[in-house]
Amino acid sequence: MRLALPRWTPGSYLLREYVAHLEGLSASQAEHSLKLERLSPFHWQLEGLEPGEPLEISYALQATELTVRTCHLSAEHGFLALAAVVLELEGERWSPHRLHVQLPPTWQGFVPLPQRDDGSWLAADFDQLIDSPLEAGPHPSHSFAVAGVPHRWVSWGGDLPAEDSDWLADVTQVCQACCRLMGVDAPAATSYLFVLHLNEQGYGGLEHDASTVLQFGRRTLKQPDGRRRLLQLVAHEYLHQWNVRRLRPAELAPIDYQQAVVVPTLWFAEGVTSYVDQLLPHAAGCCQASDVLADLERDLSRYLLSQGRFVQSLQASSEEAWVKLYRPHPHAANQQVSYYLKGAVLALVLDLHLRRHGSWIGAVLQHLWRSHGRTTRGYQQADLLAAFALHAADLADLLPRWLNSTDDPPLEALLADVGLKLVPVRANGPSLGWTLEHRPAADLWIARVERDGPAQQAGLQVGDELLALDGERLRCPEDWNLLAGHCSANCQGQPRELLICRDGLLQTLRLQPQPPAIERWTLDIDPDAPVEASGRRQAWLMLQP
Repeated sequence: MRLALPRWTPGSYLLREYVAHLEGLSASQAEHSLKLERLSPFHWQLEGLEPGEPLEISYALQATELTVRTCHLSAEHGFLALAAVVLELEGERWSPHRLHVQLPPTWQGFVPLPQRDDGSWLAADFDQLIDSPLEAGPHPSHSFAVAGVPHRWVSWGGDLPAEDSDWLADVTQVCQACCRLMGVDAPAATSYLFVLHLNEQGYGGLEHDASTVLQFGRRTLKQPDGRRRLLQLVAHEYLHQWNVRRLRPAELAPIDYQQAVVVPTLWFAEGVTSYVDQLLPHAAGCCQASDVLADLERDLSRYLLSQGRFVQSLQASSEEAWVKLYRPHPHAANQQVSYYLKGAVLALVLDLHLRRHGSWIGAVLQHLWRSHGRTTRGYQQADLLAAFALHAADLADLLPRWLNSTDDPPLEALLADVGLKLVPVRANGPSLGWTLEHRPAADLWIARVERDGPAQQAGLQVGDELLALDGERLRCPEDWNLLAGHCSANCQGQPRELLICRDGLLQTLRLQPQPPAIERWTLDIDPDAPVEASGRRQAWLMLQP
């Protein structure tokens, strides 16, 4: 018999090598140890098995990393992402699996699986088991229903439904808005579990067939837009029970847990979901149209300031997810664009373009759900292109071009249809093309250098320590702001002399500031737009045809 531990968890496209946290693997039958031969770092073969005899496999796991895709155990709670825990036994992937958990007397286990009379949970197969996160602890649990389907909300780090009396009602409205978007009467799952980890400043979520695990910062929640942002996260992960989990890319049907698989359609799986998650709370009546426009403004500004969009196409971003998006480094912003971010921008473009043709993005989602999602028939890129072209024929040519080009799609013209315009806002001072950071060990150093910007043209690199500007000592960002600000007012455009330390050696470089760059974009209502644009904007923001 062969054993293997998954190398990644679906929904998070990075080989996480969970085996690094496994300790002391052993196997025995009738109290006799069996030989385990390691075939790869995450793959073993058992020898000397006695047919018919019970087999026990034992091991320990390090559970010290609190994310939605790793394991964390403390005195207050336990969280297990079961892809990091459960070994796959050769030939047993499609067999039923039963899960037993031993917990402290005051703790309760929360698992999105049918529970048996003995307290165990039963999964139909290995895939369903590792798609079922386990949260345990003395946590508050709140029950509610969406279209008659039972739901539970479990919190660790705070009891949000107890602190916010409207919370579960708003979550219910958001869930119902997801159903309306997909053109269905009820959720895809027969029951659903929300698990929320409230910590100091976390953010993230991971989708499953019948559950999601969310992380959110307590301080963020207290901000004016914090509650809305959490509702957007709820909407994003909840919608995934259709888009991704059942309406899924063909490359993930079935899932290969042992290797990276190129998924060229992540722009749709994540990008479309990221776009509508901002609109869903408004469609549910949980925020104002001005809130949605502020969120779209923030993301459009982020996109338009991203240098990586000129280097990596959206198609390439999807295909390179395993090696780029989840591996951040100081130069990442110069060479890549997120398929979440640009995918959401393209989804906005597609939605507004479809509306020109009398359709909308919800019609495409509903069409794909009927053709591919209900039967979990995996879709290919060609299926997505055909679905969009069915609702707007010119997308047969336009959409492949937008996916494979590094040019921006026609944002401004389409936003004008709903009476909006993008307005650039320039910085007060000259452009230097860098990001500075203050560190105790190196007073002032360069954390990022923009591609082809003034800093790069001067020869500056990430990691350089700035020592002096025009002969005056630099020790902190305030020093730089004072000296550079004085010069920007009196010596605009003059070269600056920098003394730096690189790899222990001193160098003098000349930095030529450039005119102020665009530091952000605003999304404004155009007062000169035709009257009918207001009605189109209202329907669009409400996710109505």
